[in-house]
Amino acid sequence: MRPSPVISAIGTGALAFGLALSVAPGASAVTVPAEPSPQGEAATMQEALERDFGLTPFEAETLLEAQQEAYGIDTAAAEAAGDAYGGSVFDTDTLELTVLVTDSAAVSDVEAAGAEAELVSHGTEGLAAIIDELDAAGTQPGVVGWYPDVASDTVVIEATDTAGAESLIEAAGVNASTVQVEQTDEAPELYADIVGGDAYFMGGGRCSIGFAVTDSSGNDGFVTAGHCGTVGTPAESGDGSGSGVFERSVFPGNDAAYVRATSNWTVTNLVNMYSAGGTQTVGGSSQAPIGSAVCRSGSTTGWHCGTIEARGQSVSYPEGTVNDMTRTNVCAEPGDSGGSFIAGDQAQGMTSGGSGNCTFGGTTYYQEVGPALSSWNLSLVTS
Repeated sequence: MRPSPVISAIGTGALAFGLALSVAPGASAVTVPAEPSPQGEAATMQEALERDFGLTPFEAETLLEAQQEAYGIDTAAAEAAGDAYGGSVFDTDTLELTVLVTDSAAVSDVEAAGAEAELVSHGTEGLAAIIDELDAAGTQPGVVGWYPDVASDTVVIEATDTAGAESLIEAAGVNASTVQVEQTDEAPELYADIVGGDAYFMGGGRCSIGFAVTDSSGNDGFVTAGHCGTVGTPAESGDGSGSGVFERSVFPGNDAAYVRATSNWTVTNLVNMYSAGGTQTVGGSSQAPIGSAVCRSGSTTGWHCGTIEARGQSVSYPEGTVNDMTRTNVCAEPGDSGGSFIAGDQAQGMTSGGSGNCTFGGTTYYQEVGPALSSWNLSLVTS
């Protein structure tokens, strides 16, 4: 099974050498109060799914249980598929997990593990190769991003101008039959403004905490978005009592940072669910399959849920292109940057940016948390 390209990008790139590649901490930051805008009460993840997915309490409970079961099945099915593994998709309507394979010989092994199997031509590895070629060609005017759609076994290029997408395809030299061009009127922007989703401030701007961690020296801190601050940028808690400093940061290329707490910031295994003042515990960081329900916490808009649409997207922000983002249909707004994405009790990533808002909806991208943890030798706080 091909490792996530984010691991290579973070593990052997600027982060591995301790270099900081980031915009100024105030870029796209907001200075509004840390209280989220009212969005309706939802004290638990189940209630948030009822609200955002239009489910009954029984349907929401059934979805969470099926998704939790799918984690174990997905791991077993991926191991059974071996080199033929081509990705996984979870359907929140049918509650079925489909594992894609590039070799028909692996179908029976995947089905024996408890998942549906589907034969595809490219799979995650083949689509990642196409993404690499597009990345190497560079950004073209009018192109806002590109991502692998494992369900259709193609790469989707989003553009405000289809001519720009055609220029990118030509410059990359990829087969046009392997890509789809989708026209959009929205361009992504960064949401820049130790409980996940809580506000913190840096140089007059505001971002959101991702997840509490400890480093290899036993220091407490948290992961967040890299565009929120460069190495050395001071940070303080929303109430001003806690302080910290950015010890690791990378942006563009990736969008991740580690803030070490220097005083009065105590780590917890909690994510702020806002609304009714509840919290969600963090139990681990197992990666949820594409199609899974996922919820986001941020200091501007609070707690919102949606689904994971794709992994490995390249996003062209005005400040630079970020690769290997995970795409969702969860809404977010400026100031939510860095905040927690979580599926059940499994940490998924930190909010980067997107388009739209929580009035009309939109697209939001997050940086996967796993590569940041492994690259910087950080441990997620789970108790």
